[in-house]
Formats: sequence, structure tokens, C-alpha cells
Amino acid sequence: MHQAHIPDIARLDTGDAELVRRALARDEAAVRAIMQANNRRLYRLARGILRNDGEAEDVVQEAYVRAFTHLENFRGDSSLSTWLSRITMNEALGRLRRQRPAVELDSLPQGALEAQIIQFPRAADDPEKSMAQREIQHVVEHAIDELPEAFRLVFITRVIEGMNVEETAEILGLKPETVKTRLHRARTMLRDIVENKIGPVVMEAFPFAGRRCERLTDTVLKRLGFD
Repeated sequence: MHQAHIPDIARLDTGDAELVRRALARDEAAVRAIMQANNRRLYRLARGILRNDGEAEDVVQEAYVRAFTHLENFRGDSSLSTWLSRITMNEALGRLRRQRPAVELDSLPQGALEAQIIQFPRAADDPEKSMAQREIQHVVEHAIDELPEAFRLVFITRVIEGMNVEETAEILGLKPETVKTRLHRARTMLRDIVENKIGPVVMEAFPFAGRRCERLTDTVLKRLGFD
């Protein structure tokens, strides 16, 4: 990473602007703070495309390395989180297309993809979660995995990550109207039992915290040359 002037950095949130300046100066604490603030979102986006925990982590790691080694190219036209999300999406989609060259995200018909059921990792130290909550979460995660890819990504960004329509449209390269339509269709595909439980439980789906978060952050810092 090189120290560089970012012409449009004034457009950023004050906290983002300061973190970017410090990260460009190779401040390890700033780089770590950026990653810890975005790890879960980026992991969920990558996981939504690839439906594989290990590959999603690899993609997030590669996206961070790409972002931090080209941080001088960040112009502040969107939030730092959105910029990182786009890099992660492109990295994940690139990997998906290398696996299945004929696949294009926008051309996927409804029901074209069947879920590859993969058990999500769970924290061993979560005593506050009841058995019932874990079972509902299990149902939610598998139901989301069964959504066709084009609809699954909109659902993850809008419902699980809580992004607004405009930000979702920007990240996925869609029109806002398309985002609304796909979200409606995604909801109708989920079983009633999941839809009824989705509010309080879905925010805990696809966890990326604790040791996994720290491990990825430390690995990226090492690759970037921090001691």
C-alpha cells in the first residue's frame, strides 16, 4: 500500500475517511478496524454466491488483499463498505464462473439451482441461544440456500444485511425495481414456517465472528506485510 491523496475522501463518513487515511499510511489498527467492521457482511455476500464456507472465506481474504493493495484507487464515490462489497462480489462471481463458465447471474431462471446443503459452522460458546432458536436458524439457513442464486443474493443483502434498495441495486448492478421484484419473489419461495420466524432469527444466520473473524483478519494482515 502506498500513501496517496484521495480527491473525494471528503464525501465519506468522518470515521471512514479517517480509517482510509490511516490505512494508506499502513496503520495496522486502522486496517484491522476496517476488516472487523466488514467481515460479516463480506462473508455473507460471498457465501450467498458460492454456498461454501471455505470458499467464501478465501474470497473475502482475496478481496481484502486486492482492496488494501489498491486502496489509493478508492475515490469515495460510495461508502467504504459498498466499495469492499463490490470487490467481494466480483471476486466471488469470478470464482463461480470459473467453476461454471456458462453461468451468468442475471440469466438464471427461477429454480435453476438446487441447494448443496452444507452445515454452517456454529460457535461452541453461545449459551444464550436456546435449542429452539438454533433449530429455527438451521431451517432458515437451509431455506435461503435453496433459493435460486439471483434471488438469494437480493434476499441476503436486503433482509439479512439490512441494506436499502439503492445500495443493494448498486452492489448487484440491478435496477431498484428489479431488487424489489426479486425480493418479493424470494420471500414467496420460502416456506411459511420460515417466513413466520424470520424476523428475530435471521440476523444471526451465517455468523462470522469470534475466532473465525480474528483468524481471517490476522491472515490478511500477514499477507499485507504487517508484523
